[in-house]
Amino acid sequence: MTSPTPLLDRWSSVSKWKDMSSLYKEIRTDLDRVEDRLESWSRSSNPLTAEISRYVLRKKGKRLRPALVLLTSRLFSQGSEESVFLASLVELLHTASLIHDDIVDNAGVRRGKESVHAKWGPNITVLLGDYLYIKSIGLSLQSRHERVIRLLADISARMIEGELDEYARSGDLRITEGQYLDIVENKTAVLFGACCRIGAILGLASPEEEEAVAAFGLNLGKTFQIIDDLLDFTGDAKVLGKPTLTDLAEGRITLPVIHALGSGGRAGRERIKALLGRKDISGEERRALLEDLATRGAFDHAAGRAREFAERALEAITPFPDSTPRETLIRLAVFGLLRNR
Repeated sequence: MTSPTPLLDRWSSVSKWKDMSSLYKEIRTDLDRVEDRLESWSRSSNPLTAEISRYVLRKKGKRLRPALVLLTSRLFSQGSEESVFLASLVELLHTASLIHDDIVDNAGVRRGKESVHAKWGPNITVLLGDYLYIKSIGLSLQSRHERVIRLLADISARMIEGELDEYARSGDLRITEGQYLDIVENKTAVLFGACCRIGAILGLASPEEEEAVAAFGLNLGKTFQIIDDLLDFTGDAKVLGKPTLTDLAEGRITLPVIHALGSGGRAGRERIKALLGRKDISGEERRALLEDLATRGAFDHAAGRAREFAERALEAITPFPDSTPRETLIRLAVFGLLRNR
């Protein structure tokens, strides 16, 4: 693990913020316009399509991906109507991916509410996920930038490949840290990177500037996903808005478990294997597992890797001139590392 950078230490006070909305002051108006667009896109002449679309698009998450488009575009320009349009579009694409993710995981809760899968069943849900994916790509054709259209199509394919790869490795105790990070990159981080690249394209950034902000986004995405996976063990279910240990219960083997599998010997592997895929893990079993993972340094290892990626994100963004968007992006990187939800 690399040594803490002065910049990361400088911004460590960001941890006092309770949520990401406190970081969005400068783009609040544009984010409100994103919400308006998402609401308009949820309308349909088909009552069921309209009902479910409203349900998923009004379940506000962090809106991080739209924020990345808006902030990176403002690194280079004043922003534009197209930046709001594309910020809305990446959230629509992200929502489609979450819907499919919930089907694969048989998840009952998303953002503190019933998932579409739990509320309407798998058949309706897979059709809605397909509908939103196709709608996203169709809307992207309105962009003036052909590169953005190609990028969104390519990223959609990579995200689905990441989901397929994760599913194929579900329950596989042989999964390596490198394979896990490949899944993280495809499932999560490539969309973060694409959001930042889109902002750079809209702002007419130079090729070097575009690559820098794309690297920022890619490493930020890895930071967020590793922390998500860590919080599934160490977080508070009430704060997270979903039960803990859901990854293990659904057969996903994430970084803390991978580290423990490498240091726990046969007995440790058998203990984890016995819990994998079980949705009835008792409180006693949970406590014993968390104690074992902590003793083996699994949580420290995952937190350390997340910190490495956060530092790489900061290294990519710090060469840019001082500005409010740059400062907010820096704060997002640190917040992503230190958050509790």
